[in-house]
Amino acid sequence: MVPGTDLMRSPYPGESRYRLLARSLREEILDDRYAEDEPLPTENSLAETYGLSRQTVRRAFLELVSEGLVYRVPGRGTFVTSKGSRYRRQFSSVADLMNLTLDTELEVVEPLTGMYDAELAEKLQVKGRSMYSLLFRRLHRGEVFCTTQVYLPPRVGASLEDLPSLVEPGHRSGITIIGVLESRGVRIAEAEQVTTAVAATEKEAQLLGCSAGAPLLHVERIYYDDAGEPLELAVSDFLPEHYSHRIRLGRGG
Repeated sequence: MVPGTDLMRSPYPGESRYRLLARSLREEILDDRYAEDEPLPTENSLAETYGLSRQTVRRAFLELVSEGLVYRVPGRGTFVTSKGSRYRRQFSSVADLMNLTLDTELEVVEPLTGMYDAELAEKLQVKGRSMYSLLFRRLHRGEVFCTTQVYLPPRVGASLEDLPSLVEPGHRSGITIIGVLESRGVRIAEAEQVTTAVAATEKEAQLLGCSAGAPLLHVERIYYDDAGEPLELAVSDFLPEHYSHRIRLGRGG
């Protein structure tokens, strides 16, 4: 970490300071800046370097601990977890979903193609009888941790037909669909998510490398733009050992 780095330059407006610090440390860990037996900078040193409170630094460390990237040893410091056992993806914001570009790959299983489903069309507020779909796996260091079936309204799907990374089976890239959309001038304002548990089908078991009937975390997520128009319905099935979801609950008025 370079002293004086401006942590406030976030691509995601409103991102808190502890999440900015966690992002910076996460990127350095994934870039192998720290050996597994080498402690990360202390809370005091990070607070002094970046003008943060110790509480802010502590929250950043706790986020990395919850992701399995680091572990803390009382009296000794915070250390990087070994690569073979540390991966668990945590999602608590659209920014976390954008961060999939940092250390994962999208592998096309069923390429972007036209389709139609009346129930899905209603969720995406599609009025005609035209939609697009795409099935892919997401991998971390070559290990599959989820499958995702994406459904897109026609105006969105048609804008992505020129991407080889979405139309060639087996193609791997570091992109996310929402990242591509934002790079083309579409802003993701929010997402609505429902999480349930399901049993792996034969197809999912083959794609994920688990047993048929194994428990999966099933996540349905609809992304909206600033006008409240649906942009994408993503239906993902996660191996539970690689997924966590965190929210903060406040007291109601």
